[in-house]
Amino acid sequence: MKLEFADVLAYWPLLLQGAALTLALSAVAAALGLALGVACGWARAWGPAWLRPIVGAYVELIRNTPFIVQLFFVFFGLPSLGVKLTPEVASVIAMVLNLGAYAAEIARAGMEATPRGQIEAARSLALTEAQVFLRVVMPPALGRVWPAMVSQIVIVMLGSAVCGQIAAQELSYTANLIQSRNFRAFESFIVATALYLLLAVLLRQVLNHIGPRWIFGRTPQAGR
Repeated sequence: MKLEFADVLAYWPLLLQGAALTLALSAVAAALGLALGVACGWARAWGPAWLRPIVGAYVELIRNTPFIVQLFFVFFGLPSLGVKLTPEVASVIAMVLNLGAYAAEIARAGMEATPRGQIEAARSLALTEAQVFLRVVMPPALGRVWPAMVSQIVIVMLGSAVCGQIAAQELSYTANLIQSRNFRAFESFIVATALYLLLAVLLRQVLNHIGPRWIFGRTPQAGR
């Protein structure tokens, strides 16, 4: 069998467009999903008793159902309730909900590892509960679990490949479109695989760079 990658690379503008949309979806989902995960992690670890089972039900529902089912529910199910979404918006919502559930458990693990004495010391300085959480609990908690959080964000980025099933024109959709035009399926998906690998490595490097600098700061726990 002769491989003809030139037939695939001739469509490089489409490949770049698909990779760019994959990154855009992942960036928005990472920011919103991380915020949702931290909020849900707080609710499960520190929140009021009435809120914990609600958040727990959401986390268990998302973690125990396939991502593609969640995506189809958002895109095909919500219109029956009068909520019509574009493929890109539906993809972001599904990715945020998926990442938020997994990030919630990761964040909660970091929060619950905070020494109780450290929290009591902060309270003795007359800090409010919000200040204790934002200044004492969250920075070291995120520092502890950041590698796991980064891995989960990368997994969600790779999972965005199924968003092509609802016509979101991300990388896997583009690869499928190219092979439908030139009938070079093997070469098209080899190129797509290489691009996903590159995106995953770059995303991991970027997140590992910005985490200690912009998100949780350099904490002793993060440096261990």
